[in-house]
Amino acid sequence: MRRIVRVLLLLLLALVLAGAAAWGALAIHYSGIRSPGVRNALASAFAIVGLLTVVALALPRWRWRVFGTFLVVFAVLVAWWNTIAPSNERQWQPEVAKLAYATIDGDLVTVHDIRNFDYRTESDFTPAYYDRTFDVRRLESVDLIAVYWMGPAIAHTFVSFGFEGGDHLAVSIETRKEVGEGYSTIKGFFRQYELYYVVADERDVIRVRTNYRKDPPEDVYVYRVQGPIKNGRRLFLEYMRKINALKERPKFYNTLIHNCTTTIWLNTRINPGHLPFSWKLLASGYVPEYLYETGRLDTSLPFAELQRRSLVNARAQAADQDPDFSRKIREGLPGVAP
Repeated sequence: MRRIVRVLLLLLLALVLAGAAAWGALAIHYSGIRSPGVRNALASAFAIVGLLTVVALALPRWRWRVFGTFLVVFAVLVAWWNTIAPSNERQWQPEVAKLAYATIDGDLVTVHDIRNFDYRTESDFTPAYYDRTFDVRRLESVDLIAVYWMGPAIAHTFVSFGFEGGDHLAVSIETRKEVGEGYSTIKGFFRQYELYYVVADERDVIRVRTNYRKDPPEDVYVYRVQGPIKNGRRLFLEYMRKINALKERPKFYNTLIHNCTTTIWLNTRINPGHLPFSWKLLASGYVPEYLYETGRLDTSLPFAELQRRSLVNARAQAADQDPDFSRKIREGLPGVAP
């Protein structure tokens, strides 16, 4: 029995070592070391050291010496990793060049640098921003926007706050990419992107997806969230605090724990009775279904019908640059008063 337990423990240790070796090699591979040759050589060397350590577990004479060596090397790697710091000072792509921020004076919140680009194509646009003051007491709705482009399991989600009189402020949590940088899910695990809140007019952040993104095309769904409006007001103020905090102290985006959807959930924890964590928050395409199951969306319709009616692409394309864009894309949406 002791031998069996020992073997099982060694197998478990081997799995942990293999995972640590893989993480370390990828961390080096996606690091900021400028020379690709040096970066790849170091990543390969770390992977080899990890592999040799796993093999050495089967050799009693060498097992703990090699394991101790790996721990020292891994500790050096972690120490280096912890020196990687986020920054607000990089050569940013124009879509994420400005950081919005808010001035809070009691119930009045002035949001500065709200993005409202004039698009000709997805990549050809004229940057434009404006400031607007919102009265938190006049917040009357919160909508979840879910954007699909690669099947039902994956979606980009963000929220939009609606105020009396028809004003809407959309906030989309994304990666802040530098000039010439593309998005990679794997890179998102390794401190390669700063966390960024796109604070935008819906004619920007929704319309660019419905009217201008073609490769691949994106389907945009707008769902009215049900619940006490006081929760929506607390959530709005929490978003404003997080936006201001990022301007003062940047943070890294993380594909798993600080992404577009999990960060929404983290922000909603400001409210009592917030939704418990669910695997559907990781498979973000199922977030609307999760909200439906927990009574946070209009349940007077079957979910499939609610989803069908919540698709706004055709209405957004018809409204296009209309100043009344936000109202027109919501005409006939379930749960939205006419």
